[in-house]
Amino acid sequence: MRKVKHCALLGMAALAGFTTALAGQDGAPRQDAGVRMIAVEGEGAQYWPRWRGPSGQGLVAGSGYPDTWSATQNIVWKQAVPGRGNSSPIVWGDRILLTTAYDGGRRLSVLAFRRSDGSLLWESFAPAGRSQSAHQKNGHASATPVTDGERVYVSFGARGLLAFDLNGKVVWHQDLGRMDAYHGTGGSPLLYKNRIILYQDQYSDSFIAAFDSQTGRQLWRTHRDASVGWGTPIAIRVAGHDEIIVHSQQRVHAYDPDTGRELWRCDGNRYEVIPTPVVGYGMVFCPSGRAGPTLAIRPGGRGDVTNSHLVWSSPRGSPFVPSPILYGEYLYMVNDMASIVTCLDAATGRAMWQGRLGVARREGFSASPVAVDGKVFFTNDAGETFVLRAGPEFELLHVNRIGERTLASPALADGHWYIRTERNLIAIGR
Repeated sequence: MRKVKHCALLGMAALAGFTTALAGQDGAPRQDAGVRMIAVEGEGAQYWPRWRGPSGQGLVAGSGYPDTWSATQNIVWKQAVPGRGNSSPIVWGDRILLTTAYDGGRRLSVLAFRRSDGSLLWESFAPAGRSQSAHQKNGHASATPVTDGERVYVSFGARGLLAFDLNGKVVWHQDLGRMDAYHGTGGSPLLYKNRIILYQDQYSDSFIAAFDSQTGRQLWRTHRDASVGWGTPIAIRVAGHDEIIVHSQQRVHAYDPDTGRELWRCDGNRYEVIPTPVVGYGMVFCPSGRAGPTLAIRPGGRGDVTNSHLVWSSPRGSPFVPSPILYGEYLYMVNDMASIVTCLDAATGRAMWQGRLGVARREGFSASPVAVDGKVFFTNDAGETFVLRAGPEFELLHVNRIGERTLASPALADGHWYIRTERNLIAIGR
């Protein structure tokens, strides 16, 4: 088991003061009264309208979702997806939306499928423009769209930020300028209130910016010093005010969503960071990439909070690509450099267990895990989904093999899984 380093300045008494939350009945951590992820509310909460779902953390409410499938078992429908892309599907009403790329990224589009039968409803292309290079595992359509039920917001890197209506018409297009990103762009946009927030770390002119969701007008843009990163920002509420968290190269930053002003920063990350943070027990949990440390940070500070708000850190074992999942009392992560899953006590960082998921492969997992009905699901690039019982002991229930290469994360709604593989979109249900 891994040794866990605690921040001496906080002390165990202070730690106990804000990590006493217990697991809710659905297995999700009961968010600390002063710190919580800003989840999707209203009609969107019943769908999967953004990266990692309405919770923003891969947590699925309700029951009735099958936990067993194969290339033939529990397959409701299967539809070919043209082009190439690794963006995850999103769901609103009877629509499933995702992005794809053709001709090495020279043509980019949004696709809408009918959720009931998988038929293609429409495809709408982004305007022609700049192209950029990308790592083969990234591609040119990796950013997951987000929707408010009226429009679909899509980031296409150097091609810009776009809004489509639900019939595929381009509503607005915001040119973000030339991008020169290591391995290409990949971070998904965040819909926060009436604005789209996106950050891009690259060789020069790195930034985080906010855009009006109705018009695409830039509201603010803040320079960043980091040069490498593909992550997705999250919005959290801290003691009555909101913060935008950016988890990237070398450190974690928090920004004011109204002005773009930096609020605080915490050191401890590695060079290449992809995972999206999760929130609970009064902390933001940030795996730093490439088997590096995982940081548990108490938000709400000002300036450099490394010595004052870093509650605990684990020295190694973080995922490189997949995000972590916080379910009940425990934080689960897969080290995709070795195919090893780790379970930590979220409040203290104490290692509960580790277990291997299939054959050890370097960079063998890309999809982020989901949790539903007392189980945690990890899918590797070969399309194998490992079903674990959530809890303080390692218990692998079974492995589902869909038989297709799978890099995108699933979307879940109304008792169905929607999984994008390398070539197809697949609906799984009872």
